[in-house]
Amino acid sequence: MNTFLFLPLLLWLPLLASCFDTKVYIVYLRHNDDDGEKTLHEIEENHLSYLFTVKKYEDEVRSCLLYSYKHSMNGFAALLTIEEASQLSDMKEVVKVIPSHEMEYSLHTTRSWEFSGLDEDLKPNQLDKNDLLSKSQYGKDVIVGMMDSGVWPESESFNDRGMGPIPVSWKGICQTGPSFKTTNCNRKLIGARYYLKGYEARYGPLNTTKDSRSPRDMDGHGTHTASTVGGRGVPHVSALGRFSAGTAFGGAPQARLSIYKVCWAVPGKGKEDGNTCLFEDMLAAFDDAIKDGVHILSISIGSSTPINYTNDGLALGALQAVKNNILVVCSGGNEGPVVSTVVNTAPWILTVAASSIDRAFVAPVQLGNSIKIKGQSATPYKLPQRKMYKLVYAAEVVNEDVPKTYISGQCLPGSLSPQKAKGKIVFCMRGNGTRVGKGMEVKRAGGIGYILGNSPANGAELTVDAHVLPATAVSSDDAIQILKYINSTKTRTAYIYPGRTVLQTKPAPSMAAFSSRGPSAISPEILKPDIAAPGLNILAAWTEGNSPTKIEGDQRRVKYNILSGTSMACPHVAAAAALLKAIHPDWSSAAVKSALITSAGLLNNEGKQITDASGKQADPFQFGSGHFRPEKAADPGLIYDASYTDYLSFLCSHGDLRSNPTFICPKSTPSTQNLNYPSFSFPKLIGKVSVKRTVTNVGGKGSVYFASVEPPLGVSIKVSPPILKFKSIGEKKSFELRVERQVKGKVEKDMYSFGWLTWSDGVHIVRSPIAVSLI
Repeated sequence: MNTFLFLPLLLWLPLLASCFDTKVYIVYLRHNDDDGEKTLHEIEENHLSYLFTVKKYEDEVRSCLLYSYKHSMNGFAALLTIEEASQLSDMKEVVKVIPSHEMEYSLHTTRSWEFSGLDEDLKPNQLDKNDLLSKSQYGKDVIVGMMDSGVWPESESFNDRGMGPIPVSWKGICQTGPSFKTTNCNRKLIGARYYLKGYEARYGPLNTTKDSRSPRDMDGHGTHTASTVGGRGVPHVSALGRFSAGTAFGGAPQARLSIYKVCWAVPGKGKEDGNTCLFEDMLAAFDDAIKDGVHILSISIGSSTPINYTNDGLALGALQAVKNNILVVCSGGNEGPVVSTVVNTAPWILTVAASSIDRAFVAPVQLGNSIKIKGQSATPYKLPQRKMYKLVYAAEVVNEDVPKTYISGQCLPGSLSPQKAKGKIVFCMRGNGTRVGKGMEVKRAGGIGYILGNSPANGAELTVDAHVLPATAVSSDDAIQILKYINSTKTRTAYIYPGRTVLQTKPAPSMAAFSSRGPSAISPEILKPDIAAPGLNILAAWTEGNSPTKIEGDQRRVKYNILSGTSMACPHVAAAAALLKAIHPDWSSAAVKSALITSAGLLNNEGKQITDASGKQADPFQFGSGHFRPEKAADPGLIYDASYTDYLSFLCSHGDLRSNPTFICPKSTPSTQNLNYPSFSFPKLIGKVSVKRTVTNVGGKGSVYFASVEPPLGVSIKVSPPILKFKSIGEKKSFELRVERQVKGKVEKDMYSFGWLTWSDGVHIVRSPIAVSLI
């Protein structure tokens, strides 16, 4: 009997061994003109034929093919050994074979719309017929695809009351799963899909106690971003503790939403530590979104570091989306304030930075020396008594085995001594670990309250959280003041006031310190990010399958939650784009992008230049062209248009385009600076350079535009011609921008200065940022 069982196992051992040595590769094939006529089954069979040539065992071939791509690219994702990948890469029809990089992509983790000039909460008789929401019919029938962690469909933000039939152009599906039925889709959530093949190939079967094998959101991020784009108006909502109470609504409440769940929890890690969104799964989502008929894709996902476009799955998928006139809006990343950290920098992507709005969650700290420190918090808890409590620095109350380094003051898990911390307010510094995790550690150790001090990098930016105990966050300057007080006396005490929501705070907006900054590490000739939008302390819908802090030990559940990140800024711009698309359905994706970029604003609500989190003047490497202004973007005057072919020309200087044999790069590589982009960047300028741009009149007939220039320091700029006269709408005119170095001698390496080119006809202001560095 034992021999009978053992023999079949021996027969299978070679096949099992081959699976253990594999990992996921993306195989990029040449594009063939007849591919568009083939069915998906025919394409799959073609892709299997490649695998049959390199696989030793026929039985494993079909199980190794994860995805066949038809719309996002011509190619497939498969489990391959290194040797098999090498054999495929040598084939004539194979352009390249790219390994799927582990942890390459992750999610970039309301008053904001009123602050941005859109207020849905007006009575019908108050609406101006020229109001953007009214003109766009609230984004009616524009379809926005959300590539994220799924959706909580029961949220009231996704009700479809009063919405008309689903657009006939829609070709998508409502994919079901153990906790997701077809009835979870409606006339608001018109589509839902999930993508697990790449994830499970890498990590094994999904842990269904942590997540759902369906489009259902068990994280919260996807529900938050989807409701920010297109949530219906829901009155009387707030975050935990009644913070930010009011009516919550998305920027395009009549837009339709389609969900593409591509992000999942990482096994062995808490959800608060982030998640993973795999290359091959995202490409499959792009493939479906293109086929489904979405108009806009909102993607709050990015790599941890910049990736060359020809190896970047998100950039590759986005390029094919743009080929189908789908505008792709992406978050720029949360690695600020370090320079050159911005990601999703491909010029066919609209890259969004994060800023603040005019709302604060005030929770001051009273120190025992009578000094009152400003603080902010969204915790629903307050101290048990109105009295002063013993205040300690975390490094003073750590366990004996914790090294006495700067980390000892950061309240990391397991670091605090219950004997020393019990009943005290503990002061912790930002750095390693999560903000909410530090509060959990203080609570575990028996602390009565918690003060979180910013590091200098975070400056005065205060990110609020639904902490699990009385808590507040303070600026870096105030953190230093608190530390000085702690060191000045043995009888240090403090009291944390309960938080409250305060509106119309000034100055706003300011740039978030966490927002990733330019210049682009991949192509500094393209100024990135493109634009800024609200991303700090944003209220939106939340999953009921996870706590507001995402920490496993937190059993609280909420329907709306406050979150921060460029992830929150991205759907604001996607919603604005949906409104523009509703008004201008014939505009290209580049035209919509241009309208948003050239209409952005540079002033805060004090009438001064936008600042960073430390109060210093911000620059285009932080906010791109400025803070988005949807109302202005609806009538931009001029647009800088670009086509799929223009982007292929741009790519000639970045990689191999053999995948598209119908496009041949010229012998002389085109200058990346001549892409018809609505901003200008001149890295490492030596002498002088001229670039060409073409603008299209979308304002009025008989318009005459005059150029004005604010040159960056150390250069002179001339515009030729300086006047553009248009006889008709849709007419195109070209101009040349000549930039010449004026400074003599050496200059500081990689130091940029900034200026502006503005075209105006007396009605429209069409503004483009200019960045220059000299060598």
